[in-house]
Amino acid sequence: MKIDIFGLTIEALTEALASKGLKKFRAKQVFQWLYQKSVFDFAAMHNLSKADIALLEEHFTVLPRQITILREQNSSDGMTSKLLLGLPDGNSVETVLMHHDYGYSVCVSSQVGCDMHCAFCASGLKGAVRNLTAPEIIAQVYLFNERLRQRAVEAQQSKPEMVSRVVVMGSGEPMLNFDAVLGALDFLHREDTCFMSYRNMTISTCGIIPGIKRLEEQGKPINLAVSLHAVRSDLRTSLMPVNKGFPFVDVIAAAEAYSQAGGRQVTYEYILLKDKNDSVQDAELLSNYLRYKHASVNLIPANPVPEQGFERPSKAAIERFVKVLAKNRINATVRKEMGKDIDAACGQLRAKFAKEQEQK
Repeated sequence: MKIDIFGLTIEALTEALASKGLKKFRAKQVFQWLYQKSVFDFAAMHNLSKADIALLEEHFTVLPRQITILREQNSSDGMTSKLLLGLPDGNSVETVLMHHDYGYSVCVSSQVGCDMHCAFCASGLKGAVRNLTAPEIIAQVYLFNERLRQRAVEAQQSKPEMVSRVVVMGSGEPMLNFDAVLGALDFLHREDTCFMSYRNMTISTCGIIPGIKRLEEQGKPINLAVSLHAVRSDLRTSLMPVNKGFPFVDVIAAAEAYSQAGGRQVTYEYILLKDKNDSVQDAELLSNYLRYKHASVNLIPANPVPEQGFERPSKAAIERFVKVLAKNRINATVRKEMGKDIDAACGQLRAKFAKEQEQK
């Protein structure tokens, strides 16, 4: 059985290749092709001998070459690309590339499906199947790096752009797959891979307090985002069942402790749902809970999920909500929508694909 070498450290890769008779210096060359040049085909690694390429192809595989693109959607403005990836075991996950004025970011999934069952989210319609491995998370970034490299070649650019930011905000609850998520981020941070700053990484959680505490213990300046979405206990429980085990008041306290320990501002995600949590009273309550906290609010007008029946508030309702927060000196922004025309909300593309397959 072939050994998948994707995601191995240089030390582990050196050992793996040496076990099959390749010289140690070859590991450094392969490592550079994989993670600095985003080339995953052994035959395209031009500074390797034909004999070494034959050995590599005989004994090893590279995960991105084993992943299939089940579906791809690109926004009409060319700023967002969403892929539904078919994993070797038959499962699928979504990942999204977003082009900003400061560069490229990728929103990665951490699990196949999700067990949080948030009422407004398509990711958890059928629950979680399994955790993703660290290489499977890393591969979501590198599949886009490969595309950016190919684009640069076609445009005859001397140096391709690479993904510079990653947000663990796709399908799944990252804090329930903590070790793999942190392992992937640590790998992307390496100077000999993406050399991505921890300050350019964000983990979004529904409020798994033990995970927030573990992240604090890491002492790394990773950004924390908390999916809050309501500050009335009964409403939040109906929208997010996780509130039963981790009440939002305790979640805010844990997030504030994380902020104080590392000096990083916490972002609270708040999806605006028409006639559910978008009233002036809701805005006042939110202000009360976040007053004097090192925090900001990211307001997200609902991207409707037909299966759940939620609607987007009117523009006037959104503006009223923002004004209340501003009056109370709560830093808030309305998320710039990217990919609305390509099922960019978490889980939408995977859910649609699965439904189509069931109907065949």
